Amino acid sequence: QVHLVESGGGSVQTGRSLKLSCEVSIISGASNSYCVGWFRQAPGKERELVARFVRDGTAIYPTSLKGRFTLSKDSAENHVYLEMISPNPDDTATYYCAAKLCWGEKFTFWGQGTQVTVSS
Repeated sequence: QVHLVESGGGSVQTGRSLKLSCEVSIISGASNSYCVGWFRQAPGKERELVARFVRDGTAIYPTSLKGRFTLSKDSAENHVYLEMISPNPDDTATYYCAAKLCWGEKFTFWGQGTQVTVSS
């Protein structure tokens, strides 16, 4: 069981970076069994993966978003960060932090989301 809480959302102008934070609390199970990722969902669009960690700690990005986001975590691995690099209005969405067992297919634990609005 994993509890996730996002923060850091808000309004930002085009081109100004924004860093989102996800506080990760492992309720049960070994912490190194879980992999965390960030998703987003814009109004009228499907939820999409923005970035995720794999078990060895490597950050993975969809090809379409590579170079636009940076995924990182603190040394204690209880915070995972998503930095938006030079965002544009198309990045306006609710951003969600999620976790899964690293060997599993689906992300099964989700945060409540944080809204990001990028203005031109």
